[in-house]
Amino acid sequence: MQYPWHLYLMGAMYIVAGTIHFIKPKMYMRIMPRYLPAHKTLVLLSGLAEIFLGFMLFFPETKDLAIYGIILMLLVFLLVHFYMLSSKKAGAGIPKWALLLRVPLQFFLMYWAWFYLQF
Repeated sequence: MQYPWHLYLMGAMYIVAGTIHFIKPKMYMRIMPRYLPAHKTLVLLSGLAEIFLGFMLFFPETKDLAIYGIILMLLVFLLVHFYMLSSKKAGAGIPKWALLLRVPLQFFLMYWAWFYLQF
């Protein structure tokens, strides 16, 4: 069976997003919740996870495992999204409406990943 093009798009999206963690780690470190340790390490590990899971989507043998990993990763990332809503400083200057939209976006991304378990 041939993969749909949008599964490749999803994989590429995670690879690009993960790469940005290495290019601009300070951008991610300033939105990390204070209660989490080793911000730079966590930023780099999350970027590595995004890249790795994105590549895993390209192969039928690892696609399902990647999907479960992506859903778990997005659930963990909700910690950051809710933290950013906790105060103006934590929001890093992003408008409140945009921060609020990020929460349902996370759930949409989870559903989008879940959808590919049928392929």
